[in-house]
Amino acid sequence: MNKVILLGRLTKDPEVKQTPSNIAYCSFTVACDRRFKNQNGERQTDFISCVAWRQQATLLGSYFHKGSRISVVGSLQSRSYDDQNGQKRYVTEVVVDEIEFVDTKADGQGYSSNAAPQQAPAQAPVQQAPAQQAAPTPPPAQQIDPGFEASMDSDDTSSLPFDVLGF
Repeated sequence: MNKVILLGRLTKDPEVKQTPSNIAYCSFTVACDRRFKNQNGERQTDFISCVAWRQQATLLGSYFHKGSRISVVGSLQSRSYDDQNGQKRYVTEVVVDEIEFVDTKADGQGYSSNAAPQQAPAQAPVQQAPAQQAAPTPPPAQQIDPGFEASMDSDDTSSLPFDVLGF
């Protein structure tokens, strides 16, 4: 089984690109803190390369930005390519299957990568309801016809508008 689960922060704003056949992709790096501190009492961080395709790439470009907390589920892939100088380069990256928001708008972390910092809207004064007004009463609960349960136990399917057995 090849499954990777990451929880970390984006190291830069995601940039969505297109392949020659117009398929959206986005390469990005997730900074993941290790669970334990080193001998100096410092946490070490791993920087893990990821690539998202199609809808996930578009979502990343639209709603995530540098520093956003993100959860990534995918699989590890190793590949090689020849660089501009003809040297063979090797890459190991996570191919993204799922991404999830970890930050919320309430955390002050806007989702849009190109939006200006948002200010809290001015609060309108709260109007107090007069004390003499009673809270509205909820509608009465619907009663189930007692014959309904008896009809559920019956094997008579002749009145149904479709064939129960699917033939």
